[in-house]
Amino acid sequence: MGLPHNATEMLSGWAVGTPGPIGSGPLVRTHRRVTAPGPDELLLRVEACGVCRTDLHLAEGDLAPHAPSTIPGHEIVGRVAAVGDSVTRFGAGDRAGGAWLRRTCGSCRYCRAGRENLCPASAYTGWDADGGFAELAVVPEAFAYRLPESRDAALLAPLLCAGIIGYRSLRRSALPAGGRLGIYGFGASAHLAAQVAVAEGATVHVMTRSAQARELAMSLGAASVGGAYDGPPEPLDSAILFAPVGDLVPVALEALDRSGTLAIAGIHLSDIPVLNYQRHLFQERNLRSVTSNTRRDGREFLELAERMDIRVTVSRYPLDRADRALADLAADRVNGAAVLTTG
Repeated sequence: MGLPHNATEMLSGWAVGTPGPIGSGPLVRTHRRVTAPGPDELLLRVEACGVCRTDLHLAEGDLAPHAPSTIPGHEIVGRVAAVGDSVTRFGAGDRAGGAWLRRTCGSCRYCRAGRENLCPASAYTGWDADGGFAELAVVPEAFAYRLPESRDAALLAPLLCAGIIGYRSLRRSALPAGGRLGIYGFGASAHLAAQVAVAEGATVHVMTRSAQARELAMSLGAASVGGAYDGPPEPLDSAILFAPVGDLVPVALEALDRSGTLAIAGIHLSDIPVLNYQRHLFQERNLRSVTSNTRRDGREFLELAERMDIRVTVSRYPLDRADRALADLAADRVNGAAVLTTG
């Protein structure tokens, strides 16, 4: 359905050229031919794509590229332009979303146990294959999400990574019912996870360096806000580190009450200083990482977001200003989530 198998269409977008500091211009404009999707794939005409800190890490070289000149972007909202012969869940014109997790083997011990996020053969949108910083994007049907038809595409895009990863991080933090949660860093993921925690009865304390982010946190129901290295007003049952700053790990661990858990949400983190066992880990404090997500996480969070009517705060950029969006993200000038739009 859509493009014939031998047809091509041109896309315009942005690719990672030579990774380096965002000021050096690692993103370059690209024009490519897009052929018909494979048998199990969707071709999406992109409406919006969120800008994730992982995209910044790829552009700046904190994450080594898996393929040359890859188009980043893994929070893709679009309309189906064409489908492969084996596709059954989507048709032309449907709204669909593509996220970070792109493929898994489906047969390893992790996939069989429902932990596909740990699959050694996993592949990722915007890292192993071209993503959504473009007018068109290809998404495997098995890893695509059906999205509400009537919602603003820019408000849906951050849900597909920032929201899903924030949700998994919240669950990994083992927050007890009615517990005290500390959030370190308050960007795209944090402002969505915080709303889930508040709605579920938690007391949320936010520590972040951005005054604008502290204002947003208070408007979303945080019980207190402070600087990134400040202590919360009470011991924490759980904490999530969203800022990619290793120096904050001992700070967050020290803020935990006995048996508390710190979950580190990012794919990249600067080096962690030496920990003191008595101050940071004794009394059964727990330190956990978060690795990608499962499709079950995605489905659960998207249903939750719809039911809770989660408020998504975005800073919009036209597609031709993707480089500016990444620069603003690097400089903490983005309030909530940055989103590219193709209108």
